[in-house]
Amino acid sequence: MTGSRPLPCVVDASVGIKLFVVEPLSPEAHALFGQLAADPPSRLYVPDLFYIECANVLWKYTQRLGLAAEDARDYIAQLGLLALRTVSTAELLADMLDIALAHRITAYDAAYVALAGQLGLPLITADERLVRALFGSSFSVQWLGDLSPGLPPPPEPA
Repeated sequence: MTGSRPLPCVVDASVGIKLFVVEPLSPEAHALFGQLAADPPSRLYVPDLFYIECANVLWKYTQRLGLAAEDARDYIAQLGLLALRTVSTAELLADMLDIALAHRITAYDAAYVALAGQLGLPLITADERLVRALFGSSFSVQWLGDLSPGLPPPPEPA
């Protein structure tokens, strides 16, 4: 991707976890996060909640699906090494609650939406329910499945 201009975006845990567990859309997640190593590198933003949510998903995989605890620990270490731009949820609280109430989504999901709104960037998610809940709103929420592997995310609609 040398010479291309990867676009910045916010990503949620539904996308991030696909780097470590094989799920539908894992190739798209790998392509998106691969942009962190592009020239120039993409800027992927997350609220600090992202790490807790990913850890919780890995815990569920160890408890319910037989993921080895050592693998989960390794994945968490790898997650911490990603060049993500992290924002404190404390900076998102007011917007987060208003978005959650207005769109009937969880405060967890609203944290990602609030961050995307504050930064004026699209939120990329693998959560189709979240995409539907925000459809027609002023927020740019894009489903990971709509991205072509290896390509930067589409620009935010004007």
